Amino acid sequence: MRILLLSSICILSALGVSVSQAARLKDISSIRGVRENQLIGYGIVVGLKGSGDGKSEFTNKSVARMLDKLGVKLDGADVASKNVAAVIVTASLPSFGKAGNPLDITVSSLGDASSLEGGTLLQTPLRAANEQIYAVAQGPVSIGGSDKDKFTTVGRIPNGAIIEKDVTNDFASRKMFRLTLHNPDFITAARSVLTINKELGGQYASAKDAGTIDIITPFAYENRGVELLASIEAIEINPDTKAKVVINEKTGTVIIGDKVKVSKVAIAHGSLSVKVGKSKDSKDGAEEKVSMIEGVSVGELVQTLNKLGVSPKDLITILQSIKAAGALHGELEIL
Repeated sequence: MRILLLSSICILSALGVSVSQAARLKDISSIRGVRENQLIGYGIVVGLKGSGDGKSEFTNKSVARMLDKLGVKLDGADVASKNVAAVIVTASLPSFGKAGNPLDITVSSLGDASSLEGGTLLQTPLRAANEQIYAVAQGPVSIGGSDKDKFTTVGRIPNGAIIEKDVTNDFASRKMFRLTLHNPDFITAARSVLTINKELGGQYASAKDAGTIDIITPFAYENRGVELLASIEAIEINPDTKAKVVINEKTGTVIIGDKVKVSKVAIAHGSLSVKVGKSKDSKDGAEEKVSMIEGVSVGELVQTLNKLGVSPKDLITILQSIKAAGALHGELEIL
């Protein structure tokens, strides 16, 4: 057991100091107003090899309406075809999309078509939530994937849509900007404010809450909002994280935050006896005992248990038991 004791001590010493990694504000926050917008449209895919909608009434009416616009007068009942399918077309409009820029689109069957493979989407207007048309889509549908895993009622058209209207965002002359943290945290928000003010040389940033930071445009950056945001996004912050352990019982995966601590506790699990409180190892008969210093991190405890050959299933059970006993100081999330 002396060899095990030395190994455990080495592991604890190596993990005793946690290293905080800095991240750019660009990667842990977003600027209010800078986001994608969802677009949607109803269209028709033609040229299918008998795999389209059967006698779907809305498909027949759509084909009749399309032909009517092209100058062909037909009754809806006369245009039933298995080579045509009604589809829903979706796309994401970038924050600063400009007229003429292409968009990737997704085409999904709306009726009872068995496959969209080999079809061509006809000209389809794409609307935002305000009902305004921002793009127009058209082109051959690509199913992709191997024959074994093809999902043939959904396809993609790379660069299948063209933006028709600019997304207007005047950031150059703004007097104030708002940052939203992806993971709201009071410590991270306070650190961000201090660092931003230090970078700008004045009290320009303030935290409204744990996830919102307001920034007043300095006089030096008046009408230069783009340059201001570029400098702010490049600022590096050490984001604070919650003390958290995430367990995936299906895969046996355990992810541990470096701030999770374990206080004095003793657990008997099968032939294994785990004690956190004293710094010594012993072995009495068939029972194996592991003792560690009180206040160690969960990462240190897990490393030591792994050295003893504890299975992932047993490890998860031990962590759950420690949490239930109130000795694991952090959030325990089970997927």
